[in-house]
Amino acid sequence: MRMARVTYPGAYHHIMSKGIDAKDVFKDDKLKVYFLGLLHEKVSKLKIKLFAYCLMDTHYHLIIQNSFGNLSGFTRQLNGLYGSKYRKIKGGKGYVFQGRYKSTLIQNEQYLLIAIIYVLFNPVRSGLVEDPFKYKWSSINEYFNEKETCLVDKYFVEDILQSKETMKALLTEWYDKELPIINTRYGSIMGNDDFEEKALKKYDRRKQIRDSLRRRKNDYIFEPPEEVIDRFEFNKNMSVDDIKTNTLNGKQLRSELLLLLKDRSGLTYKEIMTYPIFKSLKHSSLAKLYQKAKMRIEDR
Repeated sequence: MRMARVTYPGAYHHIMSKGIDAKDVFKDDKLKVYFLGLLHEKVSKLKIKLFAYCLMDTHYHLIIQNSFGNLSGFTRQLNGLYGSKYRKIKGGKGYVFQGRYKSTLIQNEQYLLIAIIYVLFNPVRSGLVEDPFKYKWSSINEYFNEKETCLVDKYFVEDILQSKETMKALLTEWYDKELPIINTRYGSIMGNDDFEEKALKKYDRRKQIRDSLRRRKNDYIFEPPEEVIDRFEFNKNMSVDDIKTNTLNGKQLRSELLLLLKDRSGLTYKEIMTYPIFKSLKHSSLAKLYQKAKMRIEDR
């Protein structure tokens, strides 16, 4: 059994995902543009803070904060939806990215700064450019400019970097250095000697709270609704927000999601009505939709 990712709300991570068999999954600039658009959508929707990114031909790097505690859903949707797009354009079958994404847990802003600099310098280290500011597919030019709209949380990064001159100096300093990663039985971390123990305590506390909430549902093990929605979106290759409920297909998708939230997450109709896709429906209408969806399943 593979071990769960050690994370917790507010944790910093360096995420890296490679194309399967080291293939070029971002060779086409149009695919890079599509990935960045998808990345923007997912960090906004899943409340993930993005501090830095770099797309290479065979893989990508992200520096993020798991600000909403939904790291697995974020990476699953990002890789799954991009993989579907890639296969439609390039053809072929099977997975696009190689296995699970690599995640390094980062202790604090001191180590976060190192990780950001490392990621931004990656194109130079790989021999693609001599000047990291000349590389088009990283976030390096999003900091210290007058642009208000950008993909990353530029103000947070600027606050810890302090100036563009400091950033340039750090990029020069890290020319031939590797990240100070410690490999543990729980995964890779960047931090001091006692960080592993502290991170595990935070992770275990989160797990205990989640298990306690599950036990309240008459001792039945329900799935968290965000995980049910994540899997639904992955399987349908679309966002719930994009479902058009004025069409027959959209109504069927809504009914299917209703069934999942009720049966697999144990939500009440009142709780389900808090989701935008169900807000226009009355309590009695939800009950009827649920019964019809249930009957369709039983008739199959």
